[in-house]
Amino acid sequence: MVHIGYTMMTEQSGPRDLVDHVVRAEGAGFGFSVISDHYFPWLRSQGHAPYAWSVLGAAAQATSSIPLMTYVTCPTVRYHPAVVAQQAATVHLLSEGRFRLGLGAGENLNEHVVGGGWPPVDVRHEMLDEAVRIIRALFEGGHVTHHGTHFQVESARLWDLPETPPLIGIAVSGDRSCALAGRLADLLIATEPKKGLLDAFDRHGGTGKPRVGQLPVSHDRDRDTAVRRAHAQFRWFGLGWKVNSELPHPDSFEQATRFVTRDDVAAAVPCGDDPDDFVAAVRPYAEAGFTEVALVQIGGDTQPEFLDWSEKTLLPALRDAFG
Repeated sequence: MVHIGYTMMTEQSGPRDLVDHVVRAEGAGFGFSVISDHYFPWLRSQGHAPYAWSVLGAAAQATSSIPLMTYVTCPTVRYHPAVVAQQAATVHLLSEGRFRLGLGAGENLNEHVVGGGWPPVDVRHEMLDEAVRIIRALFEGGHVTHHGTHFQVESARLWDLPETPPLIGIAVSGDRSCALAGRLADLLIATEPKKGLLDAFDRHGGTGKPRVGQLPVSHDRDRDTAVRRAHAQFRWFGLGWKVNSELPHPDSFEQATRFVTRDDVAAAVPCGDDPDDFVAAVRPYAEAGFTEVALVQIGGDTQPEFLDWSEKTLLPALRDAFG
């Protein structure tokens, strides 16, 4: 069985619209929801980047049953891990236990804004490891003092703490992050259906834990329109984490993707309104062993039509295919 989720893409919609979309997604029957946590959009054409944690608080109150999750928050540069722990505990309480904390090593695009520089990847993984340990210590209750390699915590305590803390997911892209996730995470997060990532996660302690993937899609009754929109807003997606994590500005992504064609995007992203194409795109995740897949409908103003089509057509087709 593969649970199908919905993505609140902060890069392509404003805060009020994002909340409205997740309410509609709950009504349409999506099994869970995730939200990106960005300071910049990937491309100027996307046009938005509201504060994800405010949106989560509003979403927690506006919905009643759909699980919520960050996909993902970087707890090392723009945020201090002690602050992330407080954010997560609060949203978990507001949502009455429906929140999962997805964490990752971050992207220069979002983290450079605080002026602390962008560390090399090995240091970023060290920072993430230390940050997760701090967050878990705060979730356990009591005062936490920590004098580490990258972070200092002085007598911190979460005064509003749920009885059961949020589960923690860690985003993976290679062996180092898979080892970290296997040791420290309750679930794996990935954006590519690579079975090797799941195997590495299992080798380091991840056996039996959920694994959540994400898939961009572009629904439209006119396939050419869907392809044009996907190319305009999502052509950065195929660059891969090693590139996406390093570029500092939407204009950098504009330059990096200037030779990506519409055909390139159409080959990677299901476009149009044939549910069989969308089922086929989810299948590699199911076959690799992912237990959950969050769909990203490309285009902020297309969400209502996509959600209506999903309720009537797409979700039934996906349930038939994957249980």
